[in-house]
Amino acid sequence: MTMEFTDRVNRVEPSATLAISALATELEADGADVVDLSVGEPDFPTPENIIEAGKDAMDAGHTGYTTSAGILELREAIADKLADDGLDHGPENIIVTPGAKQALYEIIQALVGEGDEVALLDPAWVSYEAMAKMAGGDLTRVDLSESDFQLEPALDDLAAAVSDETELLIVNSPSNPTGAVYSDAALEGVRDLAVEHDITVISDEIYKEITYGVEPTSLGTLEGMADRTITVNGFSKAYSMTGWRLGYFAGPEELVDQAGKLHSHSVSSAVNFVQHAGLEALETEDAVTEMTEAFEARRDLVVDLLAEYDVDVAVPEGAFYMMLPVDDDDQAWCEGAIEDAHVATVPGSAFGTPGYARISYAASEERLEEGLERLAEEGYL
Repeated sequence: MTMEFTDRVNRVEPSATLAISALATELEADGADVVDLSVGEPDFPTPENIIEAGKDAMDAGHTGYTTSAGILELREAIADKLADDGLDHGPENIIVTPGAKQALYEIIQALVGEGDEVALLDPAWVSYEAMAKMAGGDLTRVDLSESDFQLEPALDDLAAAVSDETELLIVNSPSNPTGAVYSDAALEGVRDLAVEHDITVISDEIYKEITYGVEPTSLGTLEGMADRTITVNGFSKAYSMTGWRLGYFAGPEELVDQAGKLHSHSVSSAVNFVQHAGLEALETEDAVTEMTEAFEARRDLVVDLLAEYDVDVAVPEGAFYMMLPVDDDDQAWCEGAIEDAHVATVPGSAFGTPGYARISYAASEERLEEGLERLAEEGYL
């Protein structure tokens, strides 16, 4: 029997980040000591109070279905958090999802149809492209690599790229893979274009709590953006809860109603006791602060070490990634780095920006030093 697969599946490639991680796992299984700088996951354990809250919720019997949108207490707490950021959403405007990735998938499926134009700011997280293609969308891409990955200097390029035909624009600040935090002037430029061309905007704020000396603005707080912005966030990064799979999105009620159909017919709801753990997470500030301070110290270490090897990088203001300039054939560079130096990175071409490799500094200072030393010894720096 020969199976025939749909166009929406054939349009996309497997996740490059997960593919690199799988290769690292294979090498480790063969006994190699791999310094994994590819993973987008905090190397800190989930804070103990959050773990205990999850256990307590299971003991209390919170193991069945919840309402599809999520338990009311969590949606109310999320609404309060968003209010602190300047966003006005009631619990009826929020859907709790199994991870922020599921939130993005549901939104894109609800908004993008065959031939609809989706605009991305490159380098862009790998799954935006795949999700847009699975929905049948056509991509328009704006390269930010010539402006140190900042959006403000590239607003003219964005203006030239979007039009009345643009259905959706995805903005990710702080950014994966660059760590860039877009200025208020940049976001105001996005607002002006979105209003002019009647564009819906996803504001992916999954790294909003991990910043270094800057306060990122939520796009939906700008005048004219409340009814055209869908804000996405989650618990994986800030609270080191990647495996718990808990995220959410907030937006106009009509979008929530339509995306809610997909939600109810696919995942049904996020896990009950995990939602109760999320409630506890929203009250957890000290652990987030400690983790962010550690990431900032690691960022500074990596920037300083790279400078010793005469490698200049755009210094991230958030998240825990940076883009390392490498050979034009970044795929070959990354493959060679893991085979020769046993250091795992992700090719920039996976994010739409060839000539770079993404490194994650969600690793101990010792492993970061070891990884960069190996790359230098093998001639990759």
